[in-house]
Amino acid sequence: MTLAALMIACYTNPQTGRRSLMLVTPQEEAQLGLDAFTQIKQETPVSTDPTGTTQVRRVGEKISGVVELPYAQWEFVLFRADDTPNAFCLPSGKVGIYSGILPITKDDAGLATVIGHEVAHAVARHGGERMSEQLMVELGGVALSVALDQQPQRTQELAMIAYGVTTTVGRVLPHSRQAELEADYMGLIYMAKAGYDPREAVNFWRRFQAYNSQRGGQNVEFLSTHPLDERRIRELGRHMPEALAIYEGRGG
Repeated sequence: MTLAALMIACYTNPQTGRRSLMLVTPQEEAQLGLDAFTQIKQETPVSTDPTGTTQVRRVGEKISGVVELPYAQWEFVLFRADDTPNAFCLPSGKVGIYSGILPITKDDAGLATVIGHEVAHAVARHGGERMSEQLMVELGGVALSVALDQQPQRTQELAMIAYGVTTTVGRVLPHSRQAELEADYMGLIYMAKAGYDPREAVNFWRRFQAYNSQRGGQNVEFLSTHPLDERRIRELGRHMPEALAIYEGRGG
């Protein structure tokens, strides 16, 4: 393997120091994100609710202002899907919020929890990590450019599955527990830096827990990819002093 390939194959999260396999360059990830977002907007109606749309853009712009995401072209869209409490952020900086999650987020701080968490997945390159794992399993670990040349249709399908933004291929890969906890931590820091009380993150996940219980524990899409349990709440509490110090120290 060449030196360039070795450099691509290893990625270190600049905030947590965790190392992971990466067969996708940031430029390639951004292009995949742009392509996926175009497809999503073709398949899912955009909400015409002015209040919700304004809130999504307001909170999204504050969160994006405190993160670094290479090649991001930030866009925050509220999709009309009242029965779908879900959200995503693509590596291109395209953020989608499904209207069904707004009754659970309730306010700006609750929404900041969701957007901060999803943006953290993009910054940490969790989608690229999952894409790389699938390239290893199905195509022998070749780089994305080679995979697109050899099996373009299957590679595009793998990308959509890895980034968890479509149901057209029938399944969505859940993030690993490690990636979820990493995104929780990073998102907590982002919302604190953006001026939102990080304690509201715990309140949001408690509300989501209650929402799921009211549905009889049915498989909610957001929870199928973002498992909720007491460990998540404990870990948020463990990082809360750091986040609160940032939140309370703003403007000081």
